[in-house]
Amino acid sequence: MGSDGEGNWYTSLAHQISMYGVAAGYCLSASLLSIINKWAVMKFPFPGALTAMQYATCTAAVVLCGRLKLLEHDPLDLKTMWRFLPAAILFYLSLFSNSELLLHANVDTFIVFRSVVPLFVAVGETLFLHQPWPLTKTWASLATIFAGSVLYVITDYQFSFMAYTWALAYLVSMTIDFVYIKHVIMTIGLNTWGLVLYNNLEALLLFPLELLIMGELEKMKREIKHDSDWHSFQVILPVLLSCLLGLSISFFGFSCRRAISATGFTVLGVVNKLLTVVINLVIWEKHSTWVGTVGLLICMLGGVMYQQSTSKPNNAAKQEKEEEQLKLVA
Repeated sequence: MGSDGEGNWYTSLAHQISMYGVAAGYCLSASLLSIINKWAVMKFPFPGALTAMQYATCTAAVVLCGRLKLLEHDPLDLKTMWRFLPAAILFYLSLFSNSELLLHANVDTFIVFRSVVPLFVAVGETLFLHQPWPLTKTWASLATIFAGSVLYVITDYQFSFMAYTWALAYLVSMTIDFVYIKHVIMTIGLNTWGLVLYNNLEALLLFPLELLIMGELEKMKREIKHDSDWHSFQVILPVLLSCLLGLSISFFGFSCRRAISATGFTVLGVVNKLLTVVINLVIWEKHSTWVGTVGLLICMLGGVMYQQSTSKPNNAAKQEKEEEQLKLVA
């Protein structure tokens, strides 16, 4: 009896350590991701190439883990790849516009526009996926997010046309991507890791096209010709960390969702953004005014209200959790 009790105690302790470990890993990865991406794109100002390296890292990790039997993903199939192509294009556009936004604006602006996405997704789901209109309390949370974003924008002393052009591009691409990826999940029949693999692999294959359209190839050639320090440790380090954090947030996100409740995961999401704001205020000179920061916090409060108002039973919520985890930049 004593031996069984001691064994159960060790098992319970190990479970608690594991649960807190994955929660801490997710918090650290999610809170640092935007900061590291901003650092990486400042040192390596080629958003297309940066996102392509993130796609390659995630794709290679999924394939390797699949070979090692650490996870299961659907096999690659040309017909399925063709069907998935529109979703991959949208995913590419959303991550590319994300990198461009971080290049031209501060992290606060990124968080505000990321917080506004649910407002437009709610409308898109109703119009195109025949979902019911949100409840009154959901509209109240969306209105809170909108009010916070307006307060932030009107007090943004670093306002620039280029930054907000990319912010709007990010908002539009993310909204369409969220709505369409839900349609794909409901119709294409891939498992979670299959979706991650197809998403990142096909987005990676679009990279050469982006090089030509955006002229990034010529910019990179000029950097090499003028013997830039793009290959130095000061550049490689943030780029490498950006790729690893993108992979880390995917791993810890899935592990965390299995280990804790939906409410606990929502709380972690709030902690992540608060940590991001605090880190941003400490390490960067370029951040919002205190009024803008209040607007940002209002957006985050609206996000909490939104997640609470749309919480569903475990079975109904599982699918939406998998959709959300497809995004490497939260």
